Amino acid sequence: MIGYVTLGTKDLNRAAEFYDALLSELGCGRFMEDPGKFIAWANPANPKGAGLGITYPFNGEAMTVGNGVMVALEAKDTDTVDKVYHKALELGGTCEGKPGERFPGFYAG
Repeated sequence: MIGYVTLGTKDLNRAAEFYDALLSELGCGRFMEDPGKFIAWANPANPKGAGLGITYPFNGEAMTVGNGVMVALEAKDTDTVDKVYHKALELGGTCEGKPGERFPGFYAG
C-alpha cells in the first residue's frame, strides 16, 4: 500500500550520510535524487517495494519534527534489526526503545 515515505530535513548532506550508511545495512541504495533538494533510497531486490526519501520541505518553511510519526524499516530477521539499531546509534541516532519482541511474532527496535 505504501509507495514511499518522505522525511523532512534541515541538513540534506548530514541526513544523506546517515541514511546512506544506515540503509546500506538493509541492502538499500540511492535510486533517485535531485542534488541539493532530495534523495530517495530503495531496495533493488524489491523494486516494487516502498522507498524512503529525504527532502527540504516543499513549501520552503522550516522543517519540524512530526510528533507521533513513525516509519518502520523492514528487516529480514531479528539479527538485522539489532544490527540496524546499533548502526543508527553509531551514526548519532537516539534510542526510544531497545530491540525486542513487542508482541508475539513482532520484533522491533
